[in-house]
Amino acid sequence: QVRLVESGGGLVQAGGSLRLSCAASGFINSINDMGWYRQAPGKQRELVTSITKSGTTNYADSVKGRFTISRDNAKTTAYLQMNSLKPEDTAVYSCNVNLGPPYYRAIWGQGTQVTVSS
Repeated sequence: QVRLVESGGGLVQAGGSLRLSCAASGFINSINDMGWYRQAPGKQRELVTSITKSGTTNYADSVKGRFTISRDNAKTTAYLQMNSLKPEDTAVYSCNVNLGPPYYRAIWGQGTQVTVSS
């Protein structure tokens, strides 16, 4: 079973930076895409960014140029570097991992709070 451990959330002033980590353990050979979603109070969960096993990245328009996703060489830990943070980035950020064969399912982290003060 794949287990995800997230870290790095917190409180930061607008314009500041935070770095989130998502470490996977377990059936790591089945890990395909890794990504981050966020959900603000009263809003739907949205995809922030994702990265494939080969390193192709995808970003929501609202974070392009400010956020960067990366993955370690072992492909088991994803990092989200968030710069120039805005109050509207405040949300619970959750790591998501898509598993390939033989599992074909998604795994979620426990979520970490990111709060950006104005």
